[in-house]
Amino acid sequence: MQNRVLRGVASLCLGVFVFSLQDPLVKSVSSAYPVSEVMAVRALASFPILVVLVHLDVGLGALLTKRYITLTIRGFTQFFSYALYYLAIAALTLADAVSLFFMAPLFIMGLASPYLGERISIGTLAGVLLGLVGVLIMLRPGAGLLDWAAFLSLGSALLYAFSQVIARHISETESATTMGFYQNVAFLAGSIVFAVAFRVAGFTHAEHPSLAFLVRPWVWPTSIDLLKMTGCGVVASAGMVLLSQAYRLAPANRVATFEYTGMIWTPLWGYVFFAELPRATTVAGALIIIVAGLFALHGSQHVEKRRHRAIVRANALESGCRCQLDPP
Repeated sequence: MQNRVLRGVASLCLGVFVFSLQDPLVKSVSSAYPVSEVMAVRALASFPILVVLVHLDVGLGALLTKRYITLTIRGFTQFFSYALYYLAIAALTLADAVSLFFMAPLFIMGLASPYLGERISIGTLAGVLLGLVGVLIMLRPGAGLLDWAAFLSLGSALLYAFSQVIARHISETESATTMGFYQNVAFLAGSIVFAVAFRVAGFTHAEHPSLAFLVRPWVWPTSIDLLKMTGCGVVASAGMVLLSQAYRLAPANRVATFEYTGMIWTPLWGYVFFAELPRATTVAGALIIIVAGLFALHGSQHVEKRRHRAIVRANALESGCRCQLDPP
């Protein structure tokens, strides 16, 4: 069990690093192309890679699973999660967007109780509330320092948490590569539906960067921009599998806190590629969210240890009773 947890943590840390490489790529094209086009190109680039990974991992026959409905729901949940996050980074600095997104581990811990039956402790609940305090410090209601795009990042975090709880729920029968393949199908289908819907409705222009990124019509990309979008697909293929694998291998409340390693990478890319320096309120709020996550994790681990000790005692008592009942 401990080995599975360590492998899960390693998969998650690597997956978070890999996925962070998408953020500067997406932000760099967000002012010229629609999010649906970026996600469609990303999905097309991912397809051959994922087909090979599925074939090598579990065989292509595994895609004809009886849980295709659950996998499809999870895929579209991930699609909307990433669409919201990409729309957020079109308007926010990468540091602001990722700091708000990192409410996701707290959401995962909160959802793990009702959906997975993983016990939730008072410490976990306190951690979630403390995380919300960190969010409020970042948003500073009434100060006007962050616009409504901040709530896109929070919405993305909630949907992401739900998708990873689903991954944990189906982990006994579905491989990480299968989950990644279905997610990629959802990305392509969702992108096409979005593009057609806005085209038919006549929405092609908006002033706000996030809305403009949403409704802008498709145009043929330059070679450099096409390479960036394709790069997102390569990065996404590896990231999807690594993150799905993480939540397959280990309990959600054990690995979720390591999502915070992304706080190292995305602000760094924002500084390196866009000269973005995080505000003091962003740093303070992010630190509080991280502390809240660690506090919540400690509480969940304490509950898990007590549960394990109770099971051991129950088994010992049961063994003792059997010894007394069975003659030597």
